[in-house]
Formats: sequence, structure tokens, C-alpha cells
Amino acid sequence: MVQLVQLSKSYVRGETTVAALCDVSLDVGRGEFCAFVGPSGCGKSTLLGLVAGLDRQTSGDILLDGRKATTFTSHDWTVARREIIGIVFQAFHLVPGLTALENVSLPLLLRGESGGAVARRAEEVLEMVHMAHRRHHRPGELSGGEQQRVAIARALVHRPKLLLADEPTGNLDSHQGTEIMALIGSMTKAEGVTVLLVTHSQSAAQSADYVWTMQDGRLMSRTTPRALTGVA
Repeated sequence: MVQLVQLSKSYVRGETTVAALCDVSLDVGRGEFCAFVGPSGCGKSTLLGLVAGLDRQTSGDILLDGRKATTFTSHDWTVARREIIGIVFQAFHLVPGLTALENVSLPLLLRGESGGAVARRAEEVLEMVHMAHRRHHRPGELSGGEQQRVAIARALVHRPKLLLADEPTGNLDSHQGTEIMALIGSMTKAEGVTVLLVTHSQSAAQSADYVWTMQDGRLMSRTTPRALTGVA
């Protein structure tokens, strides 16, 4: 589903070039749950941003569902995020003035859908994340865990093939974080979604099928979640 071929990203800061990602190559199959762990600045969020089309690589290739994303235009990336990619952020990024139901409906409306089918699908996904009873509440009326549940529903409402999760438990307490990771794992397995998770949390990474440890912009080792040690 996701192939990275010698993917690199560098930033120029004054007279200095900083390598954020260095020759990363990997292949994540359809329906797999892959986590990336490592210290701040190791390149894991940079990797996720490149796969999401939110940044451009310096060199290397990205293939999404067999398509070479290296040649995507800005419009192509917008379409990809509307059709095959769902994103969950640490900061939720819900629209404050919209209800939970309206926030979840937004991806469908943005790609031109309308009518009762939109409301039915939004209701269905809110039910899946156990938030149907809060459908008419706005983000300010919800707890952090509830907001993240709505954000997950929004990320999955358009039936993406790929879910990108950037520190989805970072703003939650340990109990809420455990619930959110269980939810992501169960929902994505049920729908056959491929997941790339970036996290500092060893407990969050336990939900993955396998874990890549990153350091200094490179993939260092692949292991099973049970073998994780020393991850903050």
C-alpha cells in the first residue's frame, strides 16, 4: 500500500543544511499497522508529512496504492487526501463551530457528496466510535478523548485505504490513550485500512503489527511491539 524508496528530506537553515530524513526505504502492505518510534527530531513526523503530501521530499520516491506520488501535483494530493488518505492529528483539529456530526460529515461534503447519504454515513461512523449520543455537541463541549474519537470518525468517514496517525494520544491521559489506540486498531482492522502511526508512546505502539525505531532520520530496526524497550 505504501512504498518508500530511498526517501530523503533536507531543510536549509541559513548556511546549514539539516537532513531530516535519510534514504528511507520500506514497504507497508495493505491492511498492515506500522508504528514509528524514536526521540523528538528523529524524522518520524517528517516521514508522515511526506506520505500525506503535506511536504515534498528532497529525493526518493513514494508510491501509494501502486501510484507514484512523486509526480503528484498539489491538486493530486488534495484528491488523494479526499479519496484514499485519512489523517488523525495530536491536536484534533476539529472545526469549533460545527457539531460532531457536522465535523464528521465535512470530508464527504468537500468531495461533493450531499443529501441523506452523508448524514447516514456520518452517523454510522460516530456509532462505531461510540459518539453517536454526542452528535449534536460542539468540540468545546467534549472531553479530549471524545474529541479524538470524533477526529478518528472524520478520518475514516470517506473509507480511506490509508490512515496516518500523528501522536494521536499525545494530548490524552493514559486511560484515554489506551482506549483511542484500541479504537484505531479495531476500526482499521474491520475496514482493512493500512495504518502508519507516529508516536513517542510505547503503550500506543503496542497496537501495531510491527514497529520501526528511528534515529537521526534513518530507520534503525524493525521489531514486534512486545520487544519494545526504552521508548518514552
